[in-house]
Amino acid sequence: MTAWYNADLAYIHDVGFRDYALKSAPGVLEILTARQIPTGLIVDLGCGSGLLTELLERDGYRVLGIDISPAMISIAQERVPTAEFRIESLFTAEIPACAAVVSIGECLNYVFDDNCDLVLNDLFQRIYRALIPGGIFIFDIVTPGQVPAGEVVKNFTEGQDWIVLVEKQEDLTRQILTRRIITFRQIGELYRRSEEVHLQRLFDVESIAKKLEQIGFRVEILDRYGQFRLPPARVAFIVQKPYAKI
Repeated sequence: MTAWYNADLAYIHDVGFRDYALKSAPGVLEILTARQIPTGLIVDLGCGSGLLTELLERDGYRVLGIDISPAMISIAQERVPTAEFRIESLFTAEIPACAAVVSIGECLNYVFDDNCDLVLNDLFQRIYRALIPGGIFIFDIVTPGQVPAGEVVKNFTEGQDWIVLVEKQEDLTRQILTRRIITFRQIGELYRRSEEVHLQRLFDVESIAKKLEQIGFRVEILDRYGQFRLPPARVAFIVQKPYAKI
C-alpha cells in the first residue's frame, strides 16, 4: 500500500503548513453555530495532526478523527488526548451517527483507490445515513487550474529544521494532479531525505453538487470559511441533511 504522510512529511506539515486548518477553523465553527449544531459528535475525516480537532474539542464538541497516516494520528493523539482517533482510509472508515462531518484541506481529492468515483459516491451516501436530521457535512475540494496547462511548477519551503520541495503537474485528460514531494529533515547533525508522490483527482464542482443533491443533501457552495478565503482553484461545500418531516 502507498504510504501517505510518513513521519518526516507529517512533522513538516504540522509545523510548517498549519495555516489552512487554523484559518479555516473559525469559519467552520461559525457554520456549526449558524446551522444550530452547538454540541454533539463531529467526525473529522482526514484529521491530519489534529489541529482542527483540538479547536472543535475546545469549543465543546466530541470528535472522532480519522486519517490514513499513522504518523499524523500519533501527533494528533499527543495534541488532543481526549479525542478518539482511528488509522483508516477516510473513504472506507465506518462513520458513526453524528451531528456533523468535516473534511478540511482537500482530503477528498486524494486517490487511494482506482475506483475513486464509486468510492466517493459510497462515502457521500454513508455520511448521509450517519448524520442526524439537520446534520451537516463541511468539506472542500481542489478543482482544475492548480497548475497552468502543460507546465510543471516547482517550489520549495524551509523551516528551522526542515526543507520541502514540491513538483506539481496536472494531467487534464485524466483530471489528476500529481505532487512529487521531497523532504529534508534535520536529525542530529544530518538531514534525512524522504520522498512521496501524491495523486489527487480534480473534481468538477457541478458534478459533485449533483451527486450530493441526488442523495438528498441541500447544497451550498462557497469560496471561503468565514473570513478565510480559500486559495485559488478550491471550493468549499456546506451540505445539510434535511430535518425529518413531522
